[in-house]
Amino acid sequence: MDLQDQLKNLFPDHQFEEEPKPEEPTIWMQEEPILCKYEKRKGKPTTIISGYNGATQDFKKLAKEIKTKFNVGGSFKNEEIIIQGDYRDQIMNLLKEKGFNVKRVGG
Repeated sequence: MDLQDQLKNLFPDHQFEEEPKPEEPTIWMQEEPILCKYEKRKGKPTTIISGYNGATQDFKKLAKEIKTKFNVGGSFKNEEIIIQGDYRDQIMNLLKEKGFNVKRVGG
């Protein structure tokens, strides 16, 4: 017996209303593809995502989602998402699932 059932037993005349779910904010879709490239910085592999021309806050949210999904470190600097390690394929698949047009740059 969950909490909802217990409340119905205590207050049989009360009409319960479901709480409306908040809508997820939409991410700006764009004409130009997002660039996903691989570089070595200070001898370490990095994946760089750039070319997003929507709101900066949306791009920061995308950076956080990528970092948590793949359990990697990274940052957002100069309108670029910098991810530690070579995660081009996984990131490109994630962005394609979200509806973005992605272009692979480099090897």
